[in-house]
Amino acid sequence: MTASTAVTPFVHAALLYRGDTEYLTGIVPFVTAGLAAGEPVAVSVPPRQLALLRAELGSAAVDVRWLDMTEVGRNPGRIIPTVLLAFADAHPDRTVRVIGEPVWPLRTAHEYPACVQHEALINQAFASRSATILCPYDVARLREDAVVDAATTHPMIADVTGSWPSDRFAPDVAVASGNVPLAAPADASAYTVDSPDMTGLRQLAAEFAVGHGLADERVADLVLALTELASNSIEHAHCEATVLFGRDRAGLVCQVRDRGHITDPLAGRRPATTYQLRGRGLLLVNHLADLVRVHTVAEGTTVEIWFRLA
Repeated sequence: MTASTAVTPFVHAALLYRGDTEYLTGIVPFVTAGLAAGEPVAVSVPPRQLALLRAELGSAAVDVRWLDMTEVGRNPGRIIPTVLLAFADAHPDRTVRVIGEPVWPLRTAHEYPACVQHEALINQAFASRSATILCPYDVARLREDAVVDAATTHPMIADVTGSWPSDRFAPDVAVASGNVPLAAPADASAYTVDSPDMTGLRQLAAEFAVGHGLADERVADLVLALTELASNSIEHAHCEATVLFGRDRAGLVCQVRDRGHITDPLAGRRPATTYQLRGRGLLLVNHLADLVRVHTVAEGTTVEIWFRLA
C-alpha cells in the first residue's frame, strides 16, 4: 500500500516485504501520506524496525506515535484494546493510520495461532470505525503459512508494486482456526474453586509462582490473573473452576477450566469505559499475561495464560 492508495472508512492491509529496502518502500510513503493529510499516525513494530523507520523519516518522526510491538503486543490479545482501539479512541472523529507488526520471525508456535486470531478480529473491532491499518509481513523469514494466513485475515494485500483485494479473505475461518482444544500442561497440579472465596487460590498461585522463579514483580500479576478467571467462572458461568498449574521451557503455563461458553469473539479485547463496573476480567488478564489462549465451546471453556521466566 503506497501513498497513492485511496483511504476508505476502514482499510486493513497486509504488506508483504523482503528486506529493509522493501520495508521502507512500503511503509514510509504510507506514514508520510498520513501526516500530510493531518491524520494521527502510530507505528508499533519490533525494535529493529522501529530504529530503521525513525532514521528514514528523520524530523518527521516526531509527529508519529512509536511503540515496541514486542512489549505492547507480546500477548496478541492485548493489541486491539491497548494499542489499536486506544489510539483510535484518543482521536475521535478522525481517521487514524496505524502500522502494526504482530507477527515476527521469533514468535513461538504457541503465540502464532493467537496472532492469527488477533489479525482476524481487527476487522470486527474496526468495522464501524475510520482507520487505515497496515500490517507488515517479512515473507523472507516467516513460515510459509504466514502468507496464506495473512490473506485470510486481511481484506487487502500489498507489496512494493501496489495493492489488491485478497481472494482468500475469511476472518471468521481464521478466528475459528485458533479455537482448538488446549492440552493440559505436563505434570500439572489441579485446584478446584467452588465459591467466591479466592483465599486458597491466591495462596497456591503465589507459592507456585515464587517456587518456579517468577520475577517478584510478576508474582502478583499471575495471582491476580488466575483469581480473575476463577471469579469469572463462579460469577458468570455459575460453576466451579478447575485451575491447573504447569510449567513449560518458555515459562509458567496455567489453565482455568469451567462449563461456561464465551460467545463474544471480542471478549477481553475492548477497552473498558470510564464507568464500566463489570466485564473487565478477561481484559485485565490480557493486560497481565504474556500470552492468553482460549478454547470455548458450548460444553465448556479453557483459558490458558503464560508468564515468561527471566
